[in-house]
Amino acid sequence: MVTPIPPATASPEDVRILPMGEHALLLEVGGLDEVLALHARLDAARIPGILDLVPAARTVLVHVDTSRLPLSAARAWVRTGAGSDDAAAATPVTPTTVELDVVYDGPDLAETAEALGLTVDELVRRHTAAQWSVAFTGFAPGFGYLVSPDWTFDVPRLTAPRTRVPRGAVGLAARFSGAYPRESPGGWRLIGTTDAPLFDPDAADAASAVLLPPGTRVRFRARPHRDATQTHSRVDAPARGGIGQAREPAVRVVDAGMLATVQDLGRPGLASLGVARSGAMDRAALRTANRLLGNREGAAAIEVTMGVFRAIAVGDVWFAVTGAWGRIGLGGREVDPYEAHLWHSGEALELDWFAHGLRAYLALRGGVAAPPVLGSRATDSLAGLGPASLGPGTAIAIGDHAVAPVPAATLAPWSGPHDDELEVELAPGPRADWFAASALPTIFESVWTVTNDADRVGMRLDGPALERRAATELPSEGMVPGALQVPPSGRPTILLADGPVTGGYPVIAVVADASLDALAQARPGTRLRFRHARRR
Repeated sequence: MVTPIPPATASPEDVRILPMGEHALLLEVGGLDEVLALHARLDAARIPGILDLVPAARTVLVHVDTSRLPLSAARAWVRTGAGSDDAAAATPVTPTTVELDVVYDGPDLAETAEALGLTVDELVRRHTAAQWSVAFTGFAPGFGYLVSPDWTFDVPRLTAPRTRVPRGAVGLAARFSGAYPRESPGGWRLIGTTDAPLFDPDAADAASAVLLPPGTRVRFRARPHRDATQTHSRVDAPARGGIGQAREPAVRVVDAGMLATVQDLGRPGLASLGVARSGAMDRAALRTANRLLGNREGAAAIEVTMGVFRAIAVGDVWFAVTGAWGRIGLGGREVDPYEAHLWHSGEALELDWFAHGLRAYLALRGGVAAPPVLGSRATDSLAGLGPASLGPGTAIAIGDHAVAPVPAATLAPWSGPHDDELEVELAPGPRADWFAASALPTIFESVWTVTNDADRVGMRLDGPALERRAATELPSEGMVPGALQVPPSGRPTILLADGPVTGGYPVIAVVADASLDALAQARPGTRLRFRHARRR
């Protein structure tokens, strides 16, 4: 017998609406039952402009396309939808049930059973007898947080998380169970292994890519242990043969430097499935490069980090370089950035170490013809989605995203990124009240420094510690690019394009959208000054 979706237990007045930057709201309720009910109601009453609804342990994150729906209107919609019995009743949902075969062979099985006062057989029996459901997803694409009214145990996480948890590992943490869709670090206690395809990046659409989306009912079935000679399948990096192999290559990489990836404007609207936005870190630079070539603004290009990139043209192709600034050599002569140039077959293109900024965008007329994954050609470094990073020998084909002639003149004046000091606008975050009264003034009055611990996932800052009011743990909740998370050390980290869609550190503020592109060019050692975001 399937447990029904719980009825709403919170009135609109019980929903606490918290700010999450300029394009999202964080709705806080009393607990997971209220979250599931609120999410069901809002999903049934969804209106144009609501990009995504991301449930978590005690919150629902509402992503808003503010070009279509002002944040004030979204707030009013929440108040209406949160109390709408008719909306939820109008579209009854029959939950899908998925059965997962599990070999109960996890390295923590015996220790976990002992800690819970059970035998191993009793733990397995309890786990398989429970009727589980996916409360929310996060951490990684397709990672479902499973809950059950039949599971009454609170299982502590490992004190020292593993650096490698294999794909298919089934674990327990707090009152949740879950299975890892891909190899990753993790702190859950591992009790078994499943071969189920939890996440398929090659699926025809996002809805079918995730085996266990929110609301799915799950039953675990114990199966016999694998033969001792068998090993669980692991996630291998995509073969580095070429990008867009179905087409003739136009460019061949000789040296990719520190990091070169394919990026477009990313995968917005899939956070509820655990999929980050990803895409170009400096979106303005990508759009400009494409406009210089007559491409669609969101066409895929090559994001080059720090420079030292070299490639040979296999056929004639137009290109433009924007973003970070450094010497650009073409066939032995120097050419300018922010201009379209014809790259003749056989010529070498060289991007030297960047003198200013961190990331440049090498766009090709027609765009890079990488195969789309969940609607985007972007490489997500955390989730492992999209093409592999480029390396020596990678062949790149061009696509069909040219929609206009190459402009006869440059589009606008340009200047290199500012490396020494940046002014970054901050919008309010949902958890400022978790901090001492001195924390917000400290943020705006201090000079912060970008540390070496910075990549496409996040950027750790050095500066004064922000004092917390309490050391209690925050249940996981939805995150957005630009979220200023503060771990127990008190020194903030800014989540960026490939950052996780949920997190457990309080967010004191959120970088304004207009400042994210500038942050993409901040090198280690760059100083940041924060100021309040202007109302737009």
